[in-house]
Amino acid sequence: MRVTWGHRALRIVIEAPDDGPAVLGEGTTQPLVEVLAAGYGRAHVSQRFAGTEIGRGMRMRGSEQRRDGRWHELRVDQRDERSGLAARVTLRSADGVAACQAWTTVTNEGAEPILLLGVTSLALGLSGRVAGLDLLSGRGEWLGEGRWTRRPLRDTLVPDLGLPLHAQHGRGRYAQVSTGTWSTGTHLPVGGLVDCDGGAWLWQIEHNGPWRWETGERLDGAYLALLGPTDLDHQWQRRLEPGESFTTVPVSLALGAGLEDAVAQLTAHRRALVRPHPDRAALPVVFNDYMNTLMGDPTTAKLLPLIDAAAEAGAEVFCVDAGWYDDDATWWDSVGEWQPSQTRFPRGIEEVIARIHERGMTAGLWLEPEVVGVRSPMQDKLPAAAFLQRGGVRLVEHGRYHLDLRHPAAVAHLDEVVDRLVEQLGAGYLKLDYNIDPGAGTDLHADSAGAGLLGHNRAHLDWLDALHARHPALILENCASGGMRADYALLSRMQLQSTSDQQDWRRYPPIAVSAPLSMLPEQAANWAYPQPGMSDEQIAYAMVTGLAGRLYLSGRLDAMSEPQRRSVRDGVAAYRMIRADLAAATPAWPLGLPGWDDAWLALALRAPGVTYLALWRRPGAPPSITLPADGPVVADVLYPRHLPAWTCDRSPADGTLTVTAPGDEPFSARLFRLTPTEGQT
Repeated sequence: MRVTWGHRALRIVIEAPDDGPAVLGEGTTQPLVEVLAAGYGRAHVSQRFAGTEIGRGMRMRGSEQRRDGRWHELRVDQRDERSGLAARVTLRSADGVAACQAWTTVTNEGAEPILLLGVTSLALGLSGRVAGLDLLSGRGEWLGEGRWTRRPLRDTLVPDLGLPLHAQHGRGRYAQVSTGTWSTGTHLPVGGLVDCDGGAWLWQIEHNGPWRWETGERLDGAYLALLGPTDLDHQWQRRLEPGESFTTVPVSLALGAGLEDAVAQLTAHRRALVRPHPDRAALPVVFNDYMNTLMGDPTTAKLLPLIDAAAEAGAEVFCVDAGWYDDDATWWDSVGEWQPSQTRFPRGIEEVIARIHERGMTAGLWLEPEVVGVRSPMQDKLPAAAFLQRGGVRLVEHGRYHLDLRHPAAVAHLDEVVDRLVEQLGAGYLKLDYNIDPGAGTDLHADSAGAGLLGHNRAHLDWLDALHARHPALILENCASGGMRADYALLSRMQLQSTSDQQDWRRYPPIAVSAPLSMLPEQAANWAYPQPGMSDEQIAYAMVTGLAGRLYLSGRLDAMSEPQRRSVRDGVAAYRMIRADLAAATPAWPLGLPGWDDAWLALALRAPGVTYLALWRRPGAPPSITLPADGPVVADVLYPRHLPAWTCDRSPADGTLTVTAPGDEPFSARLFRLTPTEGQT
C-alpha cells in the first residue's frame, strides 16, 4: 500500500508493504511507529528506540486524509497482531508550509494489559547515506542558553562500522535527553540533520516535561526517533488495560533545501501553531523592573519614578517583578498565597497599578504559579494530594513544594489567584516564572513517577488553555529561570519568552542571536537593561541586544541623564518601527551560528522587502567584518543614529558586504536596515 499526502509545499509518501510496517519516505525500512513494552522488547539488543518487536510487527490497516481550515491532516492506522496493539499516527501540516506536526495514539485491542515503556511520536528514515550529514544540536544552561554546534554525523558521532558486512542494523545511537520539567535546561528539544549536498530536516519536541530524540545508522541510512518520556530515561511506564489508549506528546518536522530554508519553514510552522492573541499583532514594548534594577525588591517609592521613566521611554507594559507579595526580605520559601504586601506598598499596590494605568501602560505582575513555599500558609490550606510526592512524601526543591495540577484543589487555587489579580487588581500581563525542577515526577495515582509527571504536565497545559478562555486579552510571558522551559507546548500558548537571566550585558548577545533557532523572533524577549553608569556605546550595545527580537526593557531609566534617556527612547522608537516586520521575519546567521566567545556576532531577520541586520563587536574583533549579501542593497543604520557611523561597502564582484566600526570601543553594536536597490526584490 502506498499513500501520498501533502499540499503545494509538502509531499509525504507512506509505504506499507504487505509483509512489513508502514514507513515514512521512499527507500527506507525504518518503521513509522516504535513501541517498547514489557514482554515485547527490541528485535536486537540495544538502547535504541528503533527496531522494536512491536514496531516491526505493525501492519497497515488503512489511512484517512482530511482538511480543517488551513490544516491538512493524515491519519495512518496499523496493528501488531501478536500484541494486539493498534497505532494511529496523525500528521498535520499548515497549507504552504513544508513542515508537519505528528503524534501517535496506541490502543490496546488485545485481551491482556500491556505495560508501555516508550512510544515514538514519530520515527523515520532520513537519508540513504550517513556520510555528508551534519548534526545540529543545542545545549541550554542557566545564563548560557542556546549554545549550538554543527558536527559531521559520520566519524565524530556515528562511526562507519561496516554494517553491510554484518547484514545488521547498527545498535548505537546519538541521543539527547531532557529529564524533569526544565525542558530546555540541559539539551534543547530542537535539532537538525543537514545534508552538505543540499536538504535539511529540523525537528522539535513540543513538551513541557521530559523528552528524548535520537539518531543513528541503519543498513539503509540514518534514522530519527522523537519521543516524550520513556522508562529508560525518565522512569515512565504506562499500564494499558484492554480498550485503553495512550497518546504521545506532539513533535514537529520541517524540511528545507538547506539549513536556512528549513529554519524558515519551521518558523512559519511555529507561527501556525501559536494560538491567536491580540499581542501577536501589537507586540508591545515591555518594561520589567527586575533585571539589574530593583532585583525583587519593589516598593511604592522605588516604583513610581521608574514607572514615569519607563512611560517616557515609550514602554507600553510595566511589569512589577518578584517581591510584590512579600513583607520582608525572605520571600523565597514563603510564596504561594500571592497577596500584595502592605509593607512595601503602604497605600496598597493599587496605587502603583493606578500609576501604571495613568501613564497609559498595561500593568503586569510576576507570578510563579506552580510552587508553594515550605513556610507558606498555603502548604497547610491545600490537601497533601495537591502536591507532587514520592512514596507519600511531598517533594521539596529549594525550599518549595510543587503543585500537582491534576488535583482540582491546586487548579482552583491558581484560578482564584489569577482571577483576583486580573479582575480586582487590574493586571493585564503576567510573567509566569518557574524556578524549580521536581525531578522524575510523582508516583501518586500513577503507574510510575514519569507517568504522574506527564499527567501533571498535561494538566498544566489545560490550565493555561482555560486561563486564556477566561481572559482572552491577558498577555502571558513564559519564563523559567530565564529560558529553562522554552518549549512549544508552552510557547504555542504563551505570547513571549524571556530568553535568559543573564545579567551581564556583555555576555547576552550570543543568547539573543541564537534564540530564533528555538523560538519565533517576536516571542524572543531579550533583556535590554541600559544603566546610568554605561558609556553611550555600551547603552547602544545593550539596546541592540533587545532589538534582536522582542524588546524587553529594564534598567534604572529614572537615574539616567537626558542624553542617555534619549538614546533609550531612540531604541524603543526603532523597535516600534520594525515590530510589524518582526512578526513576519525569518532568521538567518550571516556569520554562522554564534559561538559563546565570538568576537563578531550577527543576526539577520528577513521580512518581505527588508532585512534587519544586528551586529555586535566584542573585544578582540578586527575593525571590519565581511558578510554575504542578497544582491545589491542599501544599508542604513536604524539604531543608534547619534553615535559615530559604521560604514557599509558592498563588493559587486562577490556580492559581500563589509562593515567597518570606527574607533577602538571594545563593546559596540548597530542595527541596520537592508533594502534592495531599485529593481531588486
